[in-house]
Amino acid sequence: MEDEFNNLPDGEKLKAENDFLKMKMMLEQGAQFGGNESGELPIDIENEFLRNVMAFEKQFAKERKTIKLFDKLGKPTQFKPASEIPDGEIDKAWNEIHNFLAEHSINLDVCSPNISNRELYRFTVEELFEYETDDMNLPGWTTNFIYDEFHPDPVYDNSRMVEQDLIKDIFRKGDFFYEINFDDAGFVFNNKLYENRAPFFELLKKFKSLFDEIKMAECNITNCEVDGSNCIVKGNYKASAKTGNEEMNFGGDFKVGLILNDMDYWYFKNIQIDGFNLD
Repeated sequence: MEDEFNNLPDGEKLKAENDFLKMKMMLEQGAQFGGNESGELPIDIENEFLRNVMAFEKQFAKERKTIKLFDKLGKPTQFKPASEIPDGEIDKAWNEIHNFLAEHSINLDVCSPNISNRELYRFTVEELFEYETDDMNLPGWTTNFIYDEFHPDPVYDNSRMVEQDLIKDIFRKGDFFYEINFDDAGFVFNNKLYENRAPFFELLKKFKSLFDEIKMAECNITNCEVDGSNCIVKGNYKASAKTGNEEMNFGGDFKVGLILNDMDYWYFKNIQIDGFNLD
């Protein structure tokens, strides 16, 4: 079928081939594609991407095989246990093992700034090397791991969750993105109990609709304490809202209590934001 495109000019040939590949993937794999009207993705890059995806699907569709990462890396023996590396040498050791992984198209990242290079090195040698991964190799493809997915840091995650998904989301124009982060069994906001989410978000939507512009000027997390399935995040903020020539300023301390549910997800349970009221 693709041979029928050979008589077309190069640009039209690639476009026709891309459309054919998309249709094939939609019919065989149930793939979905958005439009490319903005022209952000050049036709030749899109063609290479589609071919790589099809090659991946084809190889993955065969009998799936897994392999320990240690074996996939050729059973390296040059990396000592973390306990045998002095503090003054651990940064160099981490860079060496990180570069070694990259040379084999494996990338290890970390989100939390609280994780040391020693811990990343230890994790790589003791845990990641033992991880079972798909035994497949495709040109240009990288296998990516994130340390936090293996060992979440609730202090970092919950601090960021309160800052980004609560305080900064309240004090901006537009719909609230993170409704799911509120406990669906009920939560308290500024000493008022909401037995379900809907009434709270109606009030928040009304608040946002009163202003033409809402801006967060400052948001600082000052403390985060985790005790089992409970967490308290404290901080302070400054924000403003304008309508025409009228401006209102908001600011003060905040204290947010979170709970961990049975599925290991943290939810907002008790929220206190000084200087702000929805009623």
